[in-house]
Amino acid sequence: MAEVETAARAAHAGQTDKAGRPYAEHLRAVAEGVRRRGGDDDQIAAAWLHDAVEDDALPERWLNGAALSRRTKDIVLALTRRPGEPPEAYAARILATPGARLVKEADLAHNADPARLAVLDLATRTRLAEKYTRMRALLGQE
Repeated sequence: MAEVETAARAAHAGQTDKAGRPYAEHLRAVAEGVRRRGGDDDQIAAAWLHDAVEDDALPERWLNGAALSRRTKDIVLALTRRPGEPPEAYAARILATPGARLVKEADLAHNADPARLAVLDLATRTRLAEKYTRMRALLGQE
């Protein structure tokens, strides 16, 4: 697990979230959220890597060749949004991939944290809150 965390931190080094915080803080929060929700090692590893391919921090070929379980790789790929992909298709892929929903739940929980959103401008805060609410509904969380 330490190697996965190190790889994720290195891949996202220098990146910040919308509030200007180091991106690794989000990855750590999602991994901890997965752990608190009873996630297993595959899901925790996927939490550390959940944005790596989507954000072009790591190429998909790296993921395919990494010494990770097939399940971890499948979860990461399920959580990787494709350009132009409708939210319904994205949510359906998450729901069809064992273990992915729990990781996405932890991701949404951290993204929608009121304290985290509070530092953003009103337009961004509103847009993101609506986006997260819609995704929760598509995943059957609301």
